[in-house]
Amino acid sequence: MKKFVDKLKNIWSIEELRNRIVYTIILVMVYRAGCYITLPGIDPNSKALQDSGGPGGLLGILNMFAGGAFSRASIFALGVMPYISASIFMQLAAIIIPQVAKLQREESGRRKVNQYTRYLTVAVTAGQASAYVAYLRSPTYAASLVPDFSPFMFWLSTIMVLTAGTLFVMWLGEKITDRGIGNGTSLIIMVGILARFPHSIVQEFSSKNATTGAGGLLLFLLEIAIFVAVIIGLILLTQGVRKIPLNYARRIIGSTNAAKEVSGARDFIPLKVNSAGVMPIIFAQAMMFIPTIFTGFTSSEKAAGFVRSITDSRGLWYNLIYAVMVIAFTYFYTALIFNPTEIADNLKRNNSFIPGVKPGEDTSNYIATIMDRITLPGAVFLAVAGILPSIAQLLGITSGFASFFGGTSMLIGVGVILDTLQQVESYLLMNHYDGLMKTGRIMGRASTMPAVDGRGVSA
Repeated sequence: MKKFVDKLKNIWSIEELRNRIVYTIILVMVYRAGCYITLPGIDPNSKALQDSGGPGGLLGILNMFAGGAFSRASIFALGVMPYISASIFMQLAAIIIPQVAKLQREESGRRKVNQYTRYLTVAVTAGQASAYVAYLRSPTYAASLVPDFSPFMFWLSTIMVLTAGTLFVMWLGEKITDRGIGNGTSLIIMVGILARFPHSIVQEFSSKNATTGAGGLLLFLLEIAIFVAVIIGLILLTQGVRKIPLNYARRIIGSTNAAKEVSGARDFIPLKVNSAGVMPIIFAQAMMFIPTIFTGFTSSEKAAGFVRSITDSRGLWYNLIYAVMVIAFTYFYTALIFNPTEIADNLKRNNSFIPGVKPGEDTSNYIATIMDRITLPGAVFLAVAGILPSIAQLLGITSGFASFFGGTSMLIGVGVILDTLQQVESYLLMNHYDGLMKTGRIMGRASTMPAVDGRGVSA
């Protein structure tokens, strides 16, 4: 405990780090306050709004990323997700369109890409806001609408306010990245997800006491122990790498009369076991939500029963199809973001090589083969992490607390926390303090979400 207190003192004694942490906390508090401000034309005291437990399926994911603001009809209801969607689109465009890829190699080009991302964010937000208006007019929220507010004015004001709210959240994320600590956009998403955690813990504890009596506390402690083990497993999945040895060619340094031969240095290429991050789970969840759209277009009881069987999150078929899709999307997304040919060309330009492998095409094939091999266990473990919340619900854990047993929530949370701690540790080491760990250093993850900041989009 004393060492932990000493670490906190060291962190607080660094003026720049202290200012960044305070600045980040203030902006996060501003974001959380905005999540409770309802839209114009919505009665915040309405029973329909307060009793809503939040949507399910794909909308449930959006509500989770928005920290519950979606179900509360807040001015930040769409959160930062339109910005993330636009950033993913620009990231994929850089892979498919050579002109965009060329822009991202230069500083001025990255600024242009970032500007295009903002313009695209406005368009995406306006489209999603229009769909959100239709959602608010559904029977679930219809009673919360103010009768005196005309439908057209409600539609227009909601689109304008939601667009402004998303742009403001985007601005908060950029400011946290520039003047705070951690990646601002990822941090805002993580705060929204973890905001549900205290309520979920209390709800689970109350549930166990009510159903199992005196043994409820013991069962609850067992669940907490399993929860900690799951977090450790997710950390291993996030940080797991396969190191490819790398040598640098011998170099001659100095003038002709005083030439000095420097032996080649040794290094390694760290290939992530899970390069795709959390994106395969998000894609798979979105795809699993599609069958529910077609339920209303058929009157066949057999077809409706089939759709229900593959959309039941606790059913065998749902989890089996979901796991297969996570594995498939992991390979797909890894192939999009990972370019072994570019890595091989960079090694050749820097006079470095993999021992026993010829430079050029052979190096590219060698790296691609290793990446294919390590992606399989990474994809399988990612699929297991994706279905763990469903397994937890089957074992009697409440749905709120079960959502933290892996899945999107904890993968994003673990990745963002690791990145933030890595930045804190860098400040400590730069100021000649010990790091946060006794041995080794904290490693960040490649990405749990596409990292987005004021300087552009990075994988």
